[in-house]
Amino acid sequence: MILGCTSELEYLNTCYARAGSQIMVVYGAKNVGKTTLLEQFVKDKPCYYYRARSLSEREQRYQWGRELGMKSVKYPSYVEILQFLVRDNTVKPVIFIDEFQHIIKSGDEFMKALVYFVHNNASGIPVMVVLGSSATGWVENSMIVKIGEAAYGLSGLLKIRELGFEALREYFQGFSMEEAVEAYAVLGGIPGLWKHFDDKVSIKANICRYILSKDACLYEEGGKMVGEELRETGVYNTILASVAAGNHKLNDLFLHTEFSRAKISVYLKNLMELELVEKIFSYDTEGKANTQKGIYRISNHFVDFYFNYLFPNLSSLEKMLPEEFYNKYIAPSFQNYVSGYFKLVCRQYIEKQGKEGKLPIEVDRIGQWVGKSGNIDIVAQNEKGKTVLGLCNWSAPVMGYEDYEGLLLCAEKARLQADYVYLFSAHRFDERLCRYAKEKPNLKLISMEEM
Repeated sequence: MILGCTSELEYLNTCYARAGSQIMVVYGAKNVGKTTLLEQFVKDKPCYYYRARSLSEREQRYQWGRELGMKSVKYPSYVEILQFLVRDNTVKPVIFIDEFQHIIKSGDEFMKALVYFVHNNASGIPVMVVLGSSATGWVENSMIVKIGEAAYGLSGLLKIRELGFEALREYFQGFSMEEAVEAYAVLGGIPGLWKHFDDKVSIKANICRYILSKDACLYEEGGKMVGEELRETGVYNTILASVAAGNHKLNDLFLHTEFSRAKISVYLKNLMELELVEKIFSYDTEGKANTQKGIYRISNHFVDFYFNYLFPNLSSLEKMLPEEFYNKYIAPSFQNYVSGYFKLVCRQYIEKQGKEGKLPIEVDRIGQWVGKSGNIDIVAQNEKGKTVLGLCNWSAPVMGYEDYEGLLLCAEKARLQADYVYLFSAHRFDERLCRYAKEKPNLKLISMEEM
């Protein structure tokens, strides 16, 4: 099932339709849906797939040739392998080499051979080579330096990003809106994780069955996401556990871990390159005196869930039954955890409304204002400074007029003009706020059903 990736599929088909041969790099986090997208792309095209391993170049060529049944030569060259793949084609084929970074890291022979093959294909038939990778940090920060002049032979790079809430909502049609938000808070926008949840049972049952059970497929997945591309996992786990425990500033991390600030900064940079951590800056306004400086938070939903609940309680997780563990360690704070991701859902709603021209302004930039004594969940402005402010309520049973007043107070401190105000609530609004919204055309109340 292709959800939320139609533009990526169109892009690949457009590239394929071009005259001549291409070398494309398609990358994205593990389980984000690269393979599914590429399977859809090649379903009506001749395609050859190879999954690269972490091997020496000689062993890589041996394994690839063995898979292809190349009996005439035991250690074929890369050019010989590529020529063998396309020898009988009359239609432009696709060669998909998955996790190609393993080949690149073992030497520079492959890229030279690939570029030569693309420009000197003996069959005369053009070919499209797709180099796939889940090593996002490596592709964005190290690949070009590693492959050198061969980079000029690349036709394009395509990053497959995590999907938004709307795609998850479409995938889990059996969940209520509230359950879908909870699932998004746990799994994020990674379709490879979605397939392990069942929308015919509750979120609690899903967590107990597919994450907390010792034989569950997601039991150790949170730790694997950190360990697969990083060395010194002890340091990274320490920093992630500290961030999950509420230490969001560099100085707080220093005091908690006693690592040097320079060391923490380096490791945070690596985590940000892997899109496991992000640095949040307050929306830039004139009211800078009231804002907090940049804070760090775990951006991968599942890693965040793992380090909030499983990692700090691993001893109990080993001894307790899943439901017992859930009731003791997850249930008391789970709704507060979900509330942070409900804000992201609301922001995506505003962004979509903006793209569809349904907002009162054409949004030029969007963010959040993080104050010392209160926050504004959504700040969206056009180039002339007209502003939409948003406040999101997940946990409170009623969103009241005092919440609206609190938002206006924060706007005053941030020196933001509240031209339009959007209030989101997972539950209901109080009567005073509803009456006031009828009198104020610039105040919009948005319930879960409307989203």
